[in-house]
Amino acid sequence: MGLITGNSASRFMEIYSNLPVKTRREIVAVVDGEPFSWNVARKEIEGNTKLGGLILKKLEELKII
Repeated sequence: MGLITGNSASRFMEIYSNLPVKTRREIVAVVDGEPFSWNVARKEIEGNTKLGGLILKKLEELKII
């Protein structure tokens, strides 16, 4: 998966898929002072971007995933 480890991304997607649609619009993480919703996080993680990796790291630190 390149920048993003499969295990973290898999845990994220499992949690994301069980969220209510309205909740997916809520802020889940702040990286470098920028807030990111569940939806944006999913797009970045699926796109295997550097930002996606940073978001996953933040979610692990916060024990969300």
